[in-house]
Formats: sequence, C-alpha cells, structure tokens
Amino acid sequence: MSIDKDLLDQLMEGRQPGDLFGKDGILQELTKALAERALSTELDAHLSEERSDAPPEGSNQPANRRNGSSQKTVTMDSGKVILDIPRDRNGSFDPLLIPKYQRRFREFDTKIISMYARGMTTREIQGHIEEIYGVETSPSLISAITDAVMDEVTSWQNRPLEPCYPVVFMDAIRVNIRSDGAVSNKAVFVALAILPDGTRDVLGLWFQANEGAKFWAKVLNDLRNRGVQDILIAVVDGLKGFPQAIEAAFPKTQIQTCIVHLLRHSMSFASYKDRKAVAKALKAVYTAVDAAAAEVALTEFEESDLAAKYPAIGPSWRRAWNEVIPFLDYPPEVRRLIYTTNAIEALNSKIRRAVRTRGHFPSDDAAAKLIYLALNATSQEWKRSVREWHAVKSQLAIMFEDRFPMA
Repeated sequence: MSIDKDLLDQLMEGRQPGDLFGKDGILQELTKALAERALSTELDAHLSEERSDAPPEGSNQPANRRNGSSQKTVTMDSGKVILDIPRDRNGSFDPLLIPKYQRRFREFDTKIISMYARGMTTREIQGHIEEIYGVETSPSLISAITDAVMDEVTSWQNRPLEPCYPVVFMDAIRVNIRSDGAVSNKAVFVALAILPDGTRDVLGLWFQANEGAKFWAKVLNDLRNRGVQDILIAVVDGLKGFPQAIEAAFPKTQIQTCIVHLLRHSMSFASYKDRKAVAKALKAVYTAVDAAAAEVALTEFEESDLAAKYPAIGPSWRRAWNEVIPFLDYPPEVRRLIYTTNAIEALNSKIRRAVRTRGHFPSDDAAAKLIYLALNATSQEWKRSVREWHAVKSQLAIMFEDRFPMA
C-alpha cells in the first residue's frame, strides 16, 4: 500500500529534508503517533473482550473502562521516545506492542543481536547505535540483551534430534576462552548433518580443552541421548581417536576420512616444485574406479621416485586406508558429497569470521552465544538443500536398504 503524496507534503510542510531523522525528526514523531495509535487500538480490543465476558446478572462488579494514560520512555531505532501508554481502570491491560516493564522495542533488541552475531563487540555496537540512531546505550545493556539468547542456546543444544541422518560431517575449530584466570585454546566441536530431505542442520556445539577419544565418545553419546539411532556415513578429517569413538557409539556407521585433508597433509611433506607431481600421482588413487584400482595406484606411487623422496606420504595413506576407500563404492554424485568436509569447513569459516574480533571469550557460554548467533545469521546459506540430492538419496537407499528406505 502506497502513502498518499498529498499527505506526505502536509507532513513535510515547513520542514527541511534534514528534519526527517534525528532526535526531533519527523520519523520520531510518526513513530510516536503510530505507536500510541496502536496501543489505543489494543486497549479498545482488550475492553471489548472483557465486555463479551461480562459478569453474570446481579454482579456488582463495574465494567472495565479507560483510565487515562501514563508516560513511558521507550528506546527504538529512531531514538528515545516518550509514549503515552493508555490505562484501564482494572489494571488488566498488558500491551503487546510495549509490554509492562519493557522499555525497548523488540526490533531494537533484534538489531543489537544482529550486530553482535556479525562479530561486533559490545563497545563497537554502543558506538554504532549512538552514531546512527543518536541513542546512548551502555555495554552492560548490550550484554544483557545478548545474554537473553542463552536460554535459546540451551534449548537448541538440548533439542531432540532425528533418529537417522544420512550423512554427518564432523570437525573442530579452536577458540580462546578464559578459565580460572588463564586463557586456553579450546576445541569447539561442530557436527553438520544432512537430513533425509537433503537440507542441512547443525546438531550442536561442544567445548573441550583437548581433543581425544574420550571427548569424541562424549559428543557421540550426547547425540544418542538426544534421539539419534543411526548415522549412515560420518565424514571426518582424520582426528585422532575419532573412528574408534564413532564405531563404539554407532557400530554400523561408515566412516569416511576427508580426502582433501589427507592431500593437504601429503603436500606438507613435498617441496614446492614437486607438489604438482605428487598431487597428480595421488589423484590416481582417489579417482580410481574402485578400491582395488585405488590400491594399485597407491602401490605404484609407493614404488616411485617421489615416494622415495618423500617417504612419509605413503604410510599416511596406508594408516587411514580403511577410512579412505568407502566413498569409492559410490557413483560420482555421492563421491562429490562425501570425499571432503568442505561443507562444514565453509560453515566453520563463517564462525571464525565472527569470533575473529574477540581476543578471547570470558566463558564457554559467551563463545557458544556468539557462535549460535553467527550460525543463525548465515543459516539461509548453509541450510540449503544439497545439490543432486535426489540422485544421492536414491543411491543411499540402495546401499543402505534396510536403514534408509526411500519412503
């Protein structure tokens, strides 16, 4: 619906373009007028509802009615506005627009949370709000607004999960967190799952000072306690003790190591001038027709001059061989999905971008709060359905017929 131009001309009469915004701008006046009109309409609706629920005949209780107004200073995008809040005689009216005891519009809180999710510190948010909106806010208020998210984080972290996930990518990033007066570098474990409909979902966040089999077992048992009964394929980046922990929690799960991580590890041994040759030789391994052909290609590499020059590369592939070859049983569309943890690395890059501005966090909760908000801020990007999912789903239904039916 468009606003009548004559009405706009009347509103701008005697004003300059610069009078639109700011402390005493027309926008603030309009906001005040519209908010008070909405509050008055709310009270009318409230009184009408009470009249429809009138007391029985013979009751001496008088009908509720208006009882003047009281002023409240409310913080909103355009600045601080003094609103006349209508009252009723019985005191039963609690506005939805500005509830009792609330002194900020919900949109104001949403903007603060959005800025926080994008990595801005409380001081930066304070300066930004004062510069753009002319509203003075304290760092403690900003912290209080963002801390209110923690209940939502806790609920999200403990929510029930699906009984079966076709593919789960698992990885960890490092975050500096203060504990007992000292800053330590903690691992934040992230699990990104593909749901049966092809969309993606982050299953949770877990914090631990040191990665290891006990930590991974704790994470996987948490998934089981929240309802996960089966994972068809778990894609990991070769973290120590991880395969054993997965096998203990989900014995039927097929474990696939990230080929890209393995290649990067191999390249770290080779000199710059030999990296192309090493990459070409190893490509024959992970692009082989099947596991048997891949082993032939790896054997040929191990017998080559390159392997003699860089003897650590061959054994690194042999040690992870059982987790290297599973994806070779699948057609190209499935291979493209599970041969790398790039899906979760892209997610982790967004998390790192948000936490980069923080030297360290005061607690695990503070880090969890920011990471959760960062995930929400970019959810439309990482929640999209997987490419070629219909073809992938068909193949998984064939390979895991009794565990993942098409229906």
